[in-house]
Parts: sequence; structure tokens; C-alpha cells
Amino acid sequence: MITVIPDTSTVIQMINFLVLLYVLNLVLYKPIRNVLIERKAKIEGMQEGAQKAAEDLVTGEDAYKNGLKQARSEGLKKKEAFVDEASKEEKEIIDGINKKAQANLAEIKKQVAAETDQARKALEAEVEAYAKAIGEKILGRAC
Repeated sequence: MITVIPDTSTVIQMINFLVLLYVLNLVLYKPIRNVLIERKAKIEGMQEGAQKAAEDLVTGEDAYKNGLKQARSEGLKKKEAFVDEASKEEKEIIDGINKKAQANLAEIKKQVAAETDQARKALEAEVEAYAKAIGEKILGRAC
């Protein structure tokens, strides 16, 4: 049977392993850990920026929608005001036209009445002449 007896080479190998572990930690593991920590911080910062951008987008959309609603309501109010004003002007114009038409109608009625009176007077003046002419024709003699 073979028995292993630890000697000084075992202690030297242990010290060598510990020194190698220390050197690898300084040279390899710490820089990699630092890079990973920096990458994690960068990713978290980017995620926070993305969340803030998303919140800003939602806030902007809400502000846009509210502004659009307000603009529409103001536009509707202005439209109603214009329609009311146009209705008033239309009513004034129609009233003016009706007054002019009534004045013209009254003037035409007066003119027709005057012409009727003139015609009546002219006919009354001629009625006697016509009556005399008819009487002469019916009786066959001069009156």
C-alpha cells in the first residue's frame, strides 16, 4: 500500500493556490464584477429613463386630449355665437324686407285706389254719354 505523507510541497502548493486566487481576484474577478455592476447601473438608469419617458408620454397625451376637448368646446361655443348672430342679422334683414314690402304694398294699394278712382270718374263722365247712346239705339230716336 502506498501512503501519502504531506511534506513541504503540499504547503507550497496551498500557498501557491492562495496567491493564485488572490492574483486572479485582483486581475480578473474584480474588473469583471465592476463591469457587471456598471452595466447593471446603466440598465437600471435606462429603465428609469424609459419609465419616465412613458409617464411623460401619458401626461402629454392627457394634456393633448384635454386641450383638444377644450378647443372643441370653445369652437362649438364660437360656432353657436356666430349662428345666433347670423340668425339675428337674418331676422333683421327679413324684417326690413317685410317692412319695405308692406310699404310697397301700401303704396301700390294707394296707386291702384287712385287709378280706380280716376277710372271711375272717367267712366262716370262717359256713362251718361253711353247711356244716351244706348237709349237712342233702343228707342230708335234721338233723345
